[in-house]
Amino acid sequence: MRLPRLLVVSLVLCSVATAGLLGPATAPESVPSQPVAGAQSQPLTDPATGARASEPTLHAVYPDPVRGGDRGEFVVIDVPNGTALGRYALTDGDTTARLPNRTASGRVALTGAPDGVRNLTDAAVVGLDSAPALANGGDTVTLTRNGSAVASVRYADTEEGELGIIDGSTVHWRPLGATDRPVVTGRAGEVRAFTLPDAPQAPLAPVRNASDRVYLAGYTLSSSRVADALVAAQRRGADVRVLLEGEPVGGRTRTEARTLDRLRGSGIEVRVVAGPRARYRYHHAKYAVADERGVVMTENWKPAGTGGRSSRGWGVATSQPRVVDGLAATFRADAGWRDAIDWQSYRAGRSFQRGERANGSYPARFDATTIPVEGTDLLVTPDNAQSALVGELDAATDSVDVVQPTVGGWDEPLLRALRRAAKRGVEVRVLLSSAWYVREENQRVVERFGSWADRTGAPLSAKLADPGDRYGKIHAKGAVVDDDRVIVGSLNWNEQAATVNREVLLVLQGTAAADYFGRVFDADWSGGQPAVPVGLLAAVVGALVVAGLAARRVRFAS
Repeated sequence: MRLPRLLVVSLVLCSVATAGLLGPATAPESVPSQPVAGAQSQPLTDPATGARASEPTLHAVYPDPVRGGDRGEFVVIDVPNGTALGRYALTDGDTTARLPNRTASGRVALTGAPDGVRNLTDAAVVGLDSAPALANGGDTVTLTRNGSAVASVRYADTEEGELGIIDGSTVHWRPLGATDRPVVTGRAGEVRAFTLPDAPQAPLAPVRNASDRVYLAGYTLSSSRVADALVAAQRRGADVRVLLEGEPVGGRTRTEARTLDRLRGSGIEVRVVAGPRARYRYHHAKYAVADERGVVMTENWKPAGTGGRSSRGWGVATSQPRVVDGLAATFRADAGWRDAIDWQSYRAGRSFQRGERANGSYPARFDATTIPVEGTDLLVTPDNAQSALVGELDAATDSVDVVQPTVGGWDEPLLRALRRAAKRGVEVRVLLSSAWYVREENQRVVERFGSWADRTGAPLSAKLADPGDRYGKIHAKGAVVDDDRVIVGSLNWNEQAATVNREVLLVLQGTAAADYFGRVFDADWSGGQPAVPVGLLAAVVGALVVAGLAARRVRFAS
């Protein structure tokens, strides 16, 4: 059993007195044919069996385009390597279209309007003569070979402009253009861990050193410090691009509008995700790519957040290549779609709100620190994060410490996973914001957790944060699991954020990350009692191990 951090604190004080996508693949068939340009070539597998597939499968349907006359319908198939498409046909039961005689591999979009579909999908586009008309009220689509069905799906009523992703016999609808990104895993390396308001220089350090590129993604951006760093990078010759939410809750402030005007006037590309065809309810992610470094955090690019003027936040800077590449790919996918509107066009005729200033000043008790990690997972919503986080919680065996501004409904996946963990005997602590605008709601959550723990005997505790003089309010969104994994990112733990927002998170593997953020959590949980220095903590742990003492973590009441 691991030695609990809070028990170590108690013992030290006593001693003074006395922590891709899935799809099918197969061997090629050798027939004279024309290859499909742009088709993927990686091997694909049958998601049901994991075996190499021998036939194409249906991946998605797009039956209800926004364009008049439904022009631009298409069907996406997953094709084994080197498949001769001419052996197959697509039918809706009324009309059958034979696929052209060419080879293909990977993901292919079949359509009767190839010119209009190429800007709607990343799949290779193949035109069909007399393509089946896909009914908006529901239809059956079948892929045949020599007249026999090899794949078939029936979908029900559609929503205009939505893509139906096929999962077995089920079709899941989502906005066209929404990504389907896999979890990206970075190898062992070092990261720079930081907390706010203690280390406001840390989020901007990579940007201030960038000379090649800066991609900055956020919910809002109103900090003059951030704007200064972006303009300076652009003047050094870096390609600087900014992507934000178009309709933040409460509206956009005049200060932010002036900040974005300044960036745009300096030649920096500024776009906002907005409009009736926006793929995400909110673009809520908070990250940056600066040359070959990435920053992922819980805070907005404004004085209250990255400026260190109010919020308790967590963040990480990393140079792990796979993670940085994954962040850059996510940015390009989001900034390059048609719902990313140029700021200058978007702001025309709009009025903005008068914002509140954040002028708090707080001590720097937790310095930014370079620490080793055994690996790092990059998660994004709505693509993969919620299921991955539920998996992390379900794998917990000892402890889970969660910090959140608020949490979602009692029966939502992440809260159910927390209760499952507690039922297994995992000691769970949940720290929520006490800010005036969420205090009553969060107090009800704390009371419900307390009642449930009393009724079940499960080791789960919840409480509202007491910021004292250390920060203004809780805005961090993260967790420490089993003292060897850390979750940090923009995701508020509720179903809507996990399923319709764009959020970005990291899962850091290793005890050093857990120790850093764990000490921050412990200090905030206990209301600001001094953190134990790392060296002293190690000495006490060693002494206790030698002595053979068994220990249990202190459980705090809500």
